[in-house]
Amino acid sequence: MRLRSMVMLLAAVPLMLAIAAVVWIVRQQSVQLAQTQITAVQAILRQAREDELKHFVQVGRGAIAQLYLGAGAHPAAQHEALELLRRMDFGDDNYFFVYDLSGMNLMHPRLPQLEKHSQWDLHDSTGKPIIQQLIAQARAGGGFVDYLWNRPSTGREERKLGYVELIPEWGWMIGTGLYLDKLQETQAVITTSTATAIRSTLDQILLIASVALLLVAAGGLALNLYEQRAADGKLRSMAHKVVLSQETERSRVARELHDGVSQWLASVKFVFESALVQLERGTGDAAATLRNGLAQMRGVMADVRRISHDLRPTLLDDLGLSSALEQIAREFGERSGIAVQTQLDALPQIPEAAATAMFRVVQEALGNIAKHADAKRVSLQLRYSDAGLELQLHDDGRGFDVGDKLRQAREGLGLSNMRERMETLGGQFSILSQAGATVLSASLPAAALKT
Repeated sequence: MRLRSMVMLLAAVPLMLAIAAVVWIVRQQSVQLAQTQITAVQAILRQAREDELKHFVQVGRGAIAQLYLGAGAHPAAQHEALELLRRMDFGDDNYFFVYDLSGMNLMHPRLPQLEKHSQWDLHDSTGKPIIQQLIAQARAGGGFVDYLWNRPSTGREERKLGYVELIPEWGWMIGTGLYLDKLQETQAVITTSTATAIRSTLDQILLIASVALLLVAAGGLALNLYEQRAADGKLRSMAHKVVLSQETERSRVARELHDGVSQWLASVKFVFESALVQLERGTGDAAATLRNGLAQMRGVMADVRRISHDLRPTLLDDLGLSSALEQIAREFGERSGIAVQTQLDALPQIPEAAATAMFRVVQEALGNIAKHADAKRVSLQLRYSDAGLELQLHDDGRGFDVGDKLRQAREGLGLSNMRERMETLGGQFSILSQAGATVLSASLPAAALKT
């Protein structure tokens, strides 16, 4: 998976999940808040309605108090009291009603056809007895009754809150009521406003989420562009180093052929020509001259083998990594006069790429020591464990500035090549140097050693 896709997934998916969780929590909290508000407002409004109804009934009773207290059960006084209550309405659907304790309607300003008729058996649509409940509440000392009543202004049965009290002097139940549509309207207003607030909040969350996703996408695009540019730059640098490496290797081989093999061959040619002259003239020791030429020819062959060996380490195919390192260390000591101490673990079969990389690192490092270090002793260690393969090369030479060498294109090419050989296989490379001690470390993980 591309890095950009991974970044997008790692950033966008948790963001979307978090936004979904926030949306769900906001919705749930908003609904709960709305229900809490409705419950609180309903309780307040109902209490206000109850106080209002109780006040109305007390005002009505106060208006007729002199009649039922002073005139006794006189019909004229009762008629005057009923007419007075009939006129005391407070709205289209808010009025006083009066019943006796047997359920007979004595006064109803909105439904006069009910007057002088018993409503004792009147039930609402749910089957509850209306008048019986009101009279029972009045007998109990007065109070509130919630019931369904046919609303005069609409002709529909609606919920109504009634309050009744008993006038024991006349055996009357006086009461009034308020319809509860205001409570339902208030609930609807709260529900609507809550839904509007929820939608507004969700719109804001979605807007923020959209901006965040756009920022994530822009960041992924920028990262992808940066990754491409970095990769292109690295490829160009590696291509340049490969070209330099090839040119350096070609120059070395050409120099070896010109300065070594070509000179040896020219010398052998002269020797054989001298032997030929001696044979033709019959003078001199032609056999000795030919023996000298054969010795020089063996030197030429040794140089050719060495150059061929540098181009492709056939020792690895024939001996394995440990034995190959042992041999080149011995040859290095014989050629340079530098004392070499080796400590090499026996190795199982490892991939050709890993063996070649380690061999080339040692080969390049020994060549650098011979050319630049002015060392007297070299220590070569190769350790194998379950963690992988680790190489360490110590010398007691004059040391060098590692950073400065790496900044120089040609001087630092060998170090860069060694590092890249290790890193290509997932390994590590480091070199520390100071006067009297230079330590080169290279390691390959166990995964790179699996065949």
